[in-house]
Amino acid sequence: MSKENNNQKILLIGIGNKFSQDDAVGLVVAEKFRNQLPPEIKIIQASGEGVALMELWQDATTVYLFDAVMSGAEVGKIHRIDVQVQTVPAKFFNYSTHAFSVAEAVELARTLNQLPPKLIIYGVEGKNFAYGIGLSPEIEQATEDVVQQVLVELCNGLSH
Repeated sequence: MSKENNNQKILLIGIGNKFSQDDAVGLVVAEKFRNQLPPEIKIIQASGEGVALMELWQDATTVYLFDAVMSGAEVGKIHRIDVQVQTVPAKFFNYSTHAFSVAEAVELARTLNQLPPKLIIYGVEGKNFAYGIGLSPEIEQATEDVVQQVLVELCNGLSH
């Protein structure tokens, strides 16, 4: 990957709870990037509390956020949301135990003009959110697909 644009501050945030099965998908995706990206691209694993997310991305120019969603779509479906041109469906995070969800954090940041210039959310449609460790097979496969898609996006974005 080219490093010609040194003004970019790229942040990857994996959200989830490793003890709630498919809810760990964001954490797993973030971990898969650890040895594949240059050190100047920051990778964070987070619980997904809205205010904390807004603080994490406040100085970033490009943010990729990974989380499990539950919208009723096919299990393992990957949703890609460019927050600059789309709103985040609140129903995606109905299963969440957070008082202030990802969708609410994004919309508050939008209202306050505090969104990063580029914020892409990758939501993977989950199946099992009960207590336990390990992803469903469909979700595990989706993590590989998300990683590949984002690597392509990062390579394309950093080479221009």
